[in-house]
Amino acid sequence: MQTIVCMKWGIRYGASFVNRLFRSIKRQTKRPTRFICYTDDVTDIDQNINCQPLPKINLPDQITNTPWRKISIWQYPLSGLDGDVLFLDLDLVITGNLDRFFDYKPGMYCVIENWTQKGLNIGNTSCFRFPAGKYKSIYAKFQQNPEKIWKETHIEQIYISREIKEQVFWPENWCTSFKHNLLPVWPLRLWKPAELPRETSIVAFTGKPDPDDVILGKWPVPKKHFYKKIYKNLCVPDWVKSNWL
Repeated sequence: MQTIVCMKWGIRYGASFVNRLFRSIKRQTKRPTRFICYTDDVTDIDQNINCQPLPKINLPDQITNTPWRKISIWQYPLSGLDGDVLFLDLDLVITGNLDRFFDYKPGMYCVIENWTQKGLNIGNTSCFRFPAGKYKSIYAKFQQNPEKIWKETHIEQIYISREIKEQVFWPENWCTSFKHNLLPVWPLRLWKPAELPRETSIVAFTGKPDPDDVILGKWPVPKKHFYKKIYKNLCVPDWVKSNWL
């Protein structure tokens, strides 16, 4: 039994993101797969999804609703998790098979090499696989002095990469970034949509735009940065529409 988990807290991502992820996992796995969503609000989440309370973690107020909350998934034991567990963010478009993420380097911590920090040995935790219990010190150490670690490393994925020296990166084309890898440079993006590499199974939508925005052909820009509308534009790729169901 393969295990895939996600987390939903706050209001940034609604139940529809969890439900879409669930449907995508069912489409893109051939083996028996258990899906767990850790959340503080089960409203409108598909009743077939195994929802569990958010794991407990002591966080400074300033980072309560940030990705630092994902550190809580490293505690052990946690709701019966065992073996290799695949973690997926909610703002991913699943475009290919996920079973291979369990076959690659079993027993190791596997993660995306962060697209904006190539060569610095820093992972991007939009998609990572961890052996339950092996690195429980990640959570325990953080809980001893969360504010100190936060201020030293600033981002949770930097903290994890610092702690796990033997981390392994996924093959480069398995996980791509919509903005950093696929979106054509301006002005090409005015008429050319982002192309999906054949080997890609996961496309991450970090920051904005979200997949919902892309399907509408929008790239939201804060009012104070209105001038960015000049170059923050895009065409709607068919592969986003067909996989974001």
